[in-house]
Amino acid sequence: MPDKPLLSVHHLTVSLDDRLILQDLSFEVNRGATLAIIGPNGSGKTVLLKALLGLIPYEGSIFWSPGTRLGYVPQKIAADRQMPLVVRDLLEAKARFLALPRSAIDRAAEEVALPPDLLNAGIGVISGGQFQKALIAYALLGDPNVLLFDEPTASLDEMEEERVYELLEELQKKQGLTILIVSHDLSVVYRSANMVLCLSKGKPCIGPPREILTPERLEEAYAMPHKFYQHLHLQLESDPESKD
Repeated sequence: MPDKPLLSVHHLTVSLDDRLILQDLSFEVNRGATLAIIGPNGSGKTVLLKALLGLIPYEGSIFWSPGTRLGYVPQKIAADRQMPLVVRDLLEAKARFLALPRSAIDRAAEEVALPPDLLNAGIGVISGGQFQKALIAYALLGDPNVLLFDEPTASLDEMEEERVYELLEELQKKQGLTILIVSHDLSVVYRSANMVLCLSKGKPCIGPPREILTPERLEEAYAMPHKFYQHLHLQLESDPESKD
């Protein structure tokens, strides 16, 4: 008998300030999957993550399998990077809230390869990639088995972006994590995800990358010219080892 889905969403509808953001959205996520959430600006990607985390009101149902522990890496955090805080201060604040021992901080830092000198560095002087690693270590406190990421590489250069995605893949393989990730980088989505949820003003769709990331579907979702996605289409056709 197949395992039940880790996450089941049925008829999810979210309105903010009397504006309808998501309407009648239903999908499922299996344990150990990597689900990429894509769509044009304003389609509700961040809103969906916040609803899944229970941070905003919604209609419909969201059911996480018993024993699910969530970790969240937001696109932005409220902390001012000009404040005199070091990375360890951020991790210690969450560890105190969860009543975790100091060893939990060292373990999370080790998982993302944050050396002691970076743990004690000011958050305003480390690179964007190092700061993103710190946020991932923050999310790992409490031993989550599901990680939700909102544009984890939005402000990073190409090399830092590649390192962050490599880190996520390593963590998933090592810890058996389920990952839900919002991303605008369609080539990375195609390479890293095994399921894609495309939100749009039309009808949302979900399926394997090869089915969802076609020029025709993306043109419909993003309202962009067909040729805009020609480079992605060529990559898909030349990559027989892609995830299904």
